[in-house]
Amino acid sequence: MAEGKVRHLLLLCLITAVIQVHHGYAVTFNPALLERHGLNNEAVDLSAFEHSSLLPGTYRVEILLNQQPQETRDVTFRQDGEDLMPCLSVEDLARYGVNVARYPELQQSDDCADLSQINDAAARLDMNAQRLLLSIPQAALQYQARETVPPERWDNGINALLLNYRFSGAHSKALEAHRQNDDNQFLSLRPGINIGPWRVRNYSTWSRSRQRQGDWNNLYTYAQREIVPLQAQLTLGESSSPSDMYDSINFRGIQLASDEDMLPDSLQGYAPVVRGIARSHAQVNVYQNGQIIYQTYVAPGAFTIADIYPTGGSGDLTVTINEADGSEQQLVVPFASVPVLQREGHIKYSLTGGEYRGYGNRHDGDLFFQATGIIGLPQAFTLYGGTQQAENYRSLVAGIGKNLGALGALSLDATLAYSQPAHQQRSRGHAWRLRYGKNFINIGTSVALAGYRYATSGFYSLNDVLESHARDRLWQWEQRRQRAELTLTQNLWRQAGALTLSAIHEQYWDDQHQTRSLNLGYNNSWQGISVSLNYSYNRNIFKPAWRDKSAREDQVLALSLSVPLNRWTGHAWASYQMNSARHGSTSHSAGLSGTALTDNNLSWSLRQGYTSRNEGSGGSAEIDYRGGYGEADAGYAWDRHTRRLSYGLSGALVAHRDGITLSQPLGETVALVKAPGIADASVLNQTGVSTDFRGYTLVPWLRAYRVSEIMLDPLSLSDTVELQQISQQVVPTRGAVARADFSGRVGQRALITLLRRNGLPVPFGATVTLADEQGDYSSIVGDNGEVWLSGLAEQVTLQASWSSRADSQCRADFTLPAARNDIVTQLQATCQ
Repeated sequence: MAEGKVRHLLLLCLITAVIQVHHGYAVTFNPALLERHGLNNEAVDLSAFEHSSLLPGTYRVEILLNQQPQETRDVTFRQDGEDLMPCLSVEDLARYGVNVARYPELQQSDDCADLSQINDAAARLDMNAQRLLLSIPQAALQYQARETVPPERWDNGINALLLNYRFSGAHSKALEAHRQNDDNQFLSLRPGINIGPWRVRNYSTWSRSRQRQGDWNNLYTYAQREIVPLQAQLTLGESSSPSDMYDSINFRGIQLASDEDMLPDSLQGYAPVVRGIARSHAQVNVYQNGQIIYQTYVAPGAFTIADIYPTGGSGDLTVTINEADGSEQQLVVPFASVPVLQREGHIKYSLTGGEYRGYGNRHDGDLFFQATGIIGLPQAFTLYGGTQQAENYRSLVAGIGKNLGALGALSLDATLAYSQPAHQQRSRGHAWRLRYGKNFINIGTSVALAGYRYATSGFYSLNDVLESHARDRLWQWEQRRQRAELTLTQNLWRQAGALTLSAIHEQYWDDQHQTRSLNLGYNNSWQGISVSLNYSYNRNIFKPAWRDKSAREDQVLALSLSVPLNRWTGHAWASYQMNSARHGSTSHSAGLSGTALTDNNLSWSLRQGYTSRNEGSGGSAEIDYRGGYGEADAGYAWDRHTRRLSYGLSGALVAHRDGITLSQPLGETVALVKAPGIADASVLNQTGVSTDFRGYTLVPWLRAYRVSEIMLDPLSLSDTVELQQISQQVVPTRGAVARADFSGRVGQRALITLLRRNGLPVPFGATVTLADEQGDYSSIVGDNGEVWLSGLAEQVTLQASWSSRADSQCRADFTLPAARNDIVTQLQATCQ
């Protein structure tokens, strides 16, 4: 017993010495202190550990340059005195941003760059964190904007077939004699193919109801790839033109347009968010350019839709809210761009040509061409211009933008057009537009977008002219005269919340059509309690040919309150909502909602309400589950008029060279996690995303041209799994399926005591490998011949070696007992 304690004390001293060597202290340890005396009087060979706590070889590490992550990969390390030095090529350093042209002596004959050629450069391996820390003086680096990711690191991903799908429907049962039962279904499909840098995409929808048979609608089909030197996307097929200067046009043809996502965030969005208020359990349909692009069901009260899949750069969204009592609300969400300012020296451009695609996706053979360009100039000025050309249309646009510093950003442009609408004389007109944006940080005000546009009576857009010829007539009331829009956010004093205001006013010539929309909201939260107050006003004045001018006006006030119930139960909330419509009813509802399961991937809600004006009570129950193979939802709503059962199923599948993987709905850019044999491993920060029975899954949302770190949750791994690394970095291009490979060992764990034929244990410090396995997996023998191994199959063959002599090697064959996940197998084996 005393001898064992002495040996353990000596081992502690050895560990201390190794740690000191790791930190650069010159310490010499006499291995004779570890030798036994008596029957096992052997010399201990520790020569492999004399100079470093780590052996030379290949290690998988995350590479950081000046604390900025670069990539994760295998790096070979060589012994350099008492340190390990990485073997990085000159090309590697160039990808990390080192100005290698200034150091011609970096390149060595063994293809490993000599970092000593750069003054004050250093490399350190932090094995505890599996990181290679590179320190390079700023003077030796190429100038790069913050968060720049060099194109050499962009990954086009793997070849794959993709399919996104969403199916939803509802069955409504009428409770009154004058109403009818109804069934409706909606299906959207977004198939695609990735081949190298090419992305082929399609977006199709299908809808049916009891009154209308099902019909298919193809929104677009196109092939796209990036042109890296031009920082642009080349698109062939059906798409939409940019809307920086002109209204966006749906086309079938070819387009080359700048992709600002290729720039880092520090050198550069706007996407529409639909907000509205439903008076009851309503169906919401979103239309763009005459096509339905989104359908969902909402509960009474204010709602927000932020996950509409983009179908083009512009085109106002028309939102219809079909209430349970058969009434309908309609509102317009402006979808436009912020001021077109560019940084000095930056150029943004687009070239579009092809056949016009009109409303209803018609192709009438009308050809057009559009070119636009924007350039950033010194003194914070921006110049921009463009042209549109078609058989019956010609236009030129020119404008200037200026960053006014503390006063915000302003742009002004003018458009001159020569056109001939159907059954009209040639016309000449002009339009001018003023746009403004500013964040007033000191007072907490953000003017996200403010714009005004005025057009003369002879001005027509290209869309107007082409549509008039397509329909063989001109809609006079669609000749826009002026349009003003505003989106504003005002943060109040501390803990007082924020006000939001969005407004639009649109007027047409001859006063035939006017649109006014206003949405005013107040939001605040305190210790998890949130309150929201919204007022919505919509007024549409129009004069159809078959009757006198009429107006439709909607005004709705909504109050929402949510209180967390974490003190009594986890992940649950109580809520209250009030909706009051002018000249209409007032409703009150209260509900409970929450999440469940380990990953909070099950959402549920219960709601009961009451509506005035003899509408009576109503309620709903809804559930949504987000799993590794997709997402499913169902709901049941009731009131005095109807009973409605709704349901939905959405998800995606990707076919790749290793098989087919199912997942939740995918975004534009995704990652395939490959961890063969490792099932049910959860991906951190991704609700419900875990590997399938084969060890594959998809991360559904990634940013293109950005470094994304994908991590597996070690707590979700089985006891029989050991990963070499739990995180991987990917830099996908737009639309790519980037692959993140996670290699690991799956099998039994065992503590094996290796004895030689003479009964003595294999010497301390011997290296043990698996004889029938390729790779660098190995383990070190302890002082009593013990060795820890993982990922073992039932039949095991070990190879032990403790010096270069032929008689200092042995081999052991044995069979492990049946696996038990919660127990480490311990056994003895003869090494001979």
